[in-house]
Amino acid sequence: MKIKLFTVPNILTLCNLICGTTAMILAAEGHPLELCFWLLIASAAFDFLDGASARLLGQYSEIGVQLDSLADMISFGAAPSAIVLSMYENAESVWGAPDALGYAAVIIAAFSALRLARFNIDTTQHEEFLGLPTPACALFFAGAGYAASETGFLPPREVLLAAALVFSLLLICPLRMFSLKFRNLGWRDNSLRYCFLAASAVIIILTGPAGVSAVIGLYIAVSAIRSAIRHRRPEACESKTDRL
Repeated sequence: MKIKLFTVPNILTLCNLICGTTAMILAAEGHPLELCFWLLIASAAFDFLDGASARLLGQYSEIGVQLDSLADMISFGAAPSAIVLSMYENAESVWGAPDALGYAAVIIAAFSALRLARFNIDTTQHEEFLGLPTPACALFFAGAGYAASETGFLPPREVLLAAALVFSLLLICPLRMFSLKFRNLGWRDNSLRYCFLAASAVIIILTGPAGVSAVIGLYIAVSAIRSAIRHRRPEACESKTDRL
């Protein structure tokens, strides 16, 4: 069986991996986190393009699926862990959190691995996601790192670790989150996506690159509200049926 390694989608996936690895190294070495932010933005772009190119060129392959997960593990699992650790080392503590406790940030990498492994075998995540996508988690912390570098303000160490724990749990939670993949350009099927993208654009225009974290927060909030509404509808229908 002949395996093609260097297809267009695989090359794009490798670009994702290279950007993520570089961001991780820069964060670990204490370089400005603005660079890490832009590298993870590039990783996310390559992550989108590799799938798009595979669909466009018909170059689906099992090795591409495995390579994509490996690249995402570095870019959206290990790299954000390094960013949180970098911020932790420079942050103050409210209750005297020791330096060594900052390594608890690797929980993001561990739960990202669980998220990616489940995604690979879950056939229900083509139209929407189960749990927070790993790129969204990574971009939240990348945006926070960018804001910290720009303003010089860092949240307390305890807040950073709490955020790492919360987002790690969001990665594997059963919450259904909408996808930004467009099957067509019609308003009816994509009204939520269009509204979200418009709101995201306004946030970025008003706040700059650091607003990416706010966009991810909005994504989580909208997904939670959407899920709650969808769960209430069947109950409402059952109540009407009972009355009849």
